[in-house]
Amino acid sequence: MQNARYALALSALLTTAGASAQVITPPTGEAPPPAAPAPPPATPTAAKPVPYGPGMKVNLSPDGSKYLRFLLWSQIYTRYNENNTGTLRAPNKPKDSQVDFGIRRSRMVILAQLNPRFLVYTHLGINNQNNVSGGLNAATDGKKPQIFIHEAVTEYKVNKYLNLGAGLHYYNGISRLSSASTTSMLAMDFPLTNFPTIDALDQFARYLGVFAKGRIGKFDYRLSVSDPFLTNLPTNANYVAGGVQTGNPLGLGTTVDGVNTGTNIAQYNPQNTGHVYQGYFNYNFLEPEANLLPYYQGTYLGTKRVLSLGTGFMYNNDGMYSRPTSDARTLSSLTPAAGSTTDLFTAVPTSKHDIKLFGADVFYDVPLDTASRTALTFYGVYYRYDFGPNYVRYVGGENPGYGAAALRGNAVPQSGTGNAQYINAGFLLPQNTLGPKVRLQPYVAYLHSSYEGLRKSNGERAGVNVYDAGVNVLLDGHNAKVTLNYRARPDFSDQAPVPNGALINNVKYRPEITLQTQVFL
Repeated sequence: MQNARYALALSALLTTAGASAQVITPPTGEAPPPAAPAPPPATPTAAKPVPYGPGMKVNLSPDGSKYLRFLLWSQIYTRYNENNTGTLRAPNKPKDSQVDFGIRRSRMVILAQLNPRFLVYTHLGINNQNNVSGGLNAATDGKKPQIFIHEAVTEYKVNKYLNLGAGLHYYNGISRLSSASTTSMLAMDFPLTNFPTIDALDQFARYLGVFAKGRIGKFDYRLSVSDPFLTNLPTNANYVAGGVQTGNPLGLGTTVDGVNTGTNIAQYNPQNTGHVYQGYFNYNFLEPEANLLPYYQGTYLGTKRVLSLGTGFMYNNDGMYSRPTSDARTLSSLTPAAGSTTDLFTAVPTSKHDIKLFGADVFYDVPLDTASRTALTFYGVYYRYDFGPNYVRYVGGENPGYGAAALRGNAVPQSGTGNAQYINAGFLLPQNTLGPKVRLQPYVAYLHSSYEGLRKSNGERAGVNVYDAGVNVLLDGHNAKVTLNYRARPDFSDQAPVPNGALINNVKYRPEITLQTQVFL
């Protein structure tokens, strides 16, 4: 044991001596050598952008089958517009042209699916606000536009072939473009002919009603039954007791020397209580398209191969009314007896007309070269509209003109009894045309309409032709893009109202150049 203790002590002394030998004692009066400098911190690298994917989605279950999703987008205009003849920019302030700024759309969709069979979503926002219109007093003031509900829908999945839903919906008939997405358009905007009853029978192209939708193989369908909104026309439907009727009873005639004579020009029937029936059916020959929501894609930017043929309709019984030119009423004869009233709908005879609208279209969108990621998009549609005799309506998108005049600003004949054809085509250029990230997609669009209420002096219809050409600068697909669009549109201001429509004397083409920025999250 004693020998063992000596061995352990000797081993400890040798270990201490070895450790001491590793320390270099500097000579007297010299500083120790400096420590090796620390390596510089690594330069931070920018995070790579992550594809947008499902967007702002909050999963409420581990597998993501239950979720809450938010979609937001805004489209802002900077525009030069040569106005239609006689346009005002302020009260008694004519304006031939101007550069203006506006909000074409600013919207949000809140979507929730808490059960595989149930879906609920709400769509709200504003449209068409600029400095002179689109506000609380829409035709004369652009301030404080009212955010309103575009859609409020509940939906139930019956089986894999059928979904049923109800609410304020966008399941329209007529064409693909009548239920199109506003965030994936090929051209900067729609021709608006695709929304023939907008804000007349509907709430910004949406209806209150029920719908059915589904897919059977490659065949997709949607059907809806809805109520028409009241048109609130004319402003004084019932004669006021004790007064003398003046102006234009029921808005269906012209008054000369106290006699009001019918014009045989149809208008929306204020007493319309018939249901609106709509349907759209399409067959996809290549890849299927998503149908969770009602919005049809305008261009897939080369991410899908789609060839879709479709047809659709809209029908509304007695949706319009008119007065024949043979009907003349002396306004003073409408004065009621003491203590009674005269109902103008009874006192002034009218003819009722069904609204019958039909469309057929084709959509083709395919990638071309996988290496350069080029793609082609084409869409064409034919419309046949029947609103009753000689009906024509004028609309201008985000109209920069002041007041309620139908032909102010950039308005064109948007819909009417007759037919229309619209086509657009675009080509997605190779991916390195403007650097590694930005993509360019030039496009052209053309609208031709022929309405029986617009006639030349020789009796022929005056055609409505609108030309568009532009380019989408895709910074991050549809989620961030800038669009530059040139439009040549017809100015129909030089016309004379006549029985059975309008006589067109001269048509001038006005330029409209718009820069639109879109961010979609």
